[in-house]
Amino acid sequence: MKKRIFAALFAAFAFAAVFTAVSASCKKEQPNEYAVVIKTLASPFWRGIQEGVEGKAKELGIKVDVYAANSEDDIEGQVQLLENCISKGYKVIGVSPISPVNLNAVIAQAAKKGVYVINIDEMVNLENLKSQGGAVQGFCATDNVEVGRIGAGYIVSLLPGGGQVAIIEGMAGNKSGEDRKNGAAEAFRNASGFEIAASQAADWDRTKAFDVANSIITRFPDIKGIYCCNDTMAMGALEAVKRSGKTIIVVGTDGNEDAVLSVKAGELAATVAQDTRGIGGIGVQLMYDTYKNKPKIDPNAEVPFVGAKAQLVTK
Repeated sequence: MKKRIFAALFAAFAFAAVFTAVSASCKKEQPNEYAVVIKTLASPFWRGIQEGVEGKAKELGIKVDVYAANSEDDIEGQVQLLENCISKGYKVIGVSPISPVNLNAVIAQAAKKGVYVINIDEMVNLENLKSQGGAVQGFCATDNVEVGRIGAGYIVSLLPGGGQVAIIEGMAGNKSGEDRKNGAAEAFRNASGFEIAASQAADWDRTKAFDVANSIITRFPDIKGIYCCNDTMAMGALEAVKRSGKTIIVVGTDGNEDAVLSVKAGELAATVAQDTRGIGGIGVQLMYDTYKNKPKIDPNAEVPFVGAKAQLVTK
């Protein structure tokens, strides 16, 4: 009799252990609800975004998986990452597209499957997205027109007599780069005695910016200042200025660590620092609130914007 009772108890414990193990396994296999697909982790700016995402996620008690393309021109790689996120079953996905349209077809697919999308930092082309039946539920970024105004405005403040200036742009068609360029151009045009001698793209790349700056300095030997739409390009432009032996004011954008150190050393005149961690955190908050409220996905709905402040960093 005792043997039968022991056997029954052993079977019950064994069943419970198996059930617990299976339950834990099933729970472990459930996909995370939040993901973010950014441009790259090869630059301090995007690593700052990642830190902001992870910090806010910890504060909210959620987990957000971060995926990044290999570089800022890895368009197909980023498309594949977003497609994979949809396949994995994420409920809300934050995206920072490499171009205004490269992710739009996949965002439209997400909408059809009921997946919410939050637009972080680099704005999608909303008209193009709408035409494909896609939608984003929110957008967060720095006011990049104001960023350009601040950067160029500082150059103006250092050149009371005016002079020739130049703008080194980001990637053609890129919304944040275009906004910074436009803001800088506005600041230069509104200042007395300034002429924009050149405004040319260098695709966010340091080597290309060196070449562009070198060409500008050669063509316009009286150039007094160069505003660059990111710090990576500003460091390339600064190198060209050093090699020229001329005194030319260079101002960058983003507040990257190497740029800030250069400002402290008295080389780069300034950088317009974006609150990258703040942008990432705002993006996660928008994702969290969207999933909590579960709004209808409507391509015609107005996209709410939440801005993060920028700050001029000088010596």
